Amino acid sequence: MTVQIAPERKTTLPRRTPPPPQPDPEPEDLASCLEGPNGLDLVVEMAHDLRSPLTSILFLTEALHQGQTGPVTEAQQRALGLVYSAALCLCTAASDVLELARGGNQLMDREPTPFSVLELFTAVRNMTLPLAVAKQLELRLVHPVPERRIGHARALSRVLLNLATNAVKYTDSGFVEVAARPLSASRLEFSVRDSGPGIDPVTLRSLYQPVRRAPSDARHHFSSAGLGLAICRKLVRAMGAELQVETAPTQGTRFFFQLDLPPAKSLA
Repeated sequence: MTVQIAPERKTTLPRRTPPPPQPDPEPEDLASCLEGPNGLDLVVEMAHDLRSPLTSILFLTEALHQGQTGPVTEAQQRALGLVYSAALCLCTAASDVLELARGGNQLMDREPTPFSVLELFTAVRNMTLPLAVAKQLELRLVHPVPERRIGHARALSRVLLNLATNAVKYTDSGFVEVAARPLSASRLEFSVRDSGPGIDPVTLRSLYQPVRRAPSDARHHFSSAGLGLAICRKLVRAMGAELQVETAPTQGTRFFFQLDLPPAKSLA
């Protein structure tokens, strides 16, 4: 007798599709995002996104102010000056955020190099002039002789621009002075002085805090966060000096610091 054994049938089980990966739960609000592990990255990304269009506004406003696209009336020049100054303050604030994210004390010039103090002062003046003109302020420059020095020009420019912008913002009448006075052959004292209302003692105690809350009755034109002054202090210390301030009610304010900047050899 022959016994036939039927071949074993393989049972194919249905494949199970793995469930799709679940996205991370969305934070409930912006505060939760900022408090999370990627909060600093989010702030830096936002600052980058703000700075790019603000820089475009600065270039376009300056072109209009100079009449490159046609005649501009005196009233239009004043309005463009205010637009330029507001964009400059916002762009500076965005740059301050990026700078603080990197520690705020990194010198962009790794080694001291020759530079012109007069050219540096002129660049600072050109950036702050539109707001000064709109507020009818006198903008003074006092530069040393010889004015070609060796130092960290980019960090020095950043500090003076921040201080001068603040001085113009908080001064309603009178003048703002950016000066460099020789103390010796190689040592200069840089200062930014204004004829504004001065800084009250309460604000003075927290002047260099990166984020501070302004008094409810305080009047500020654009910002009172204190980012710029915090960075100024860090950069001045990175250059081997200390940022100091003299102020009194109704007597104005003077920020100053001393640097060793030996004269650069003449190119002639």
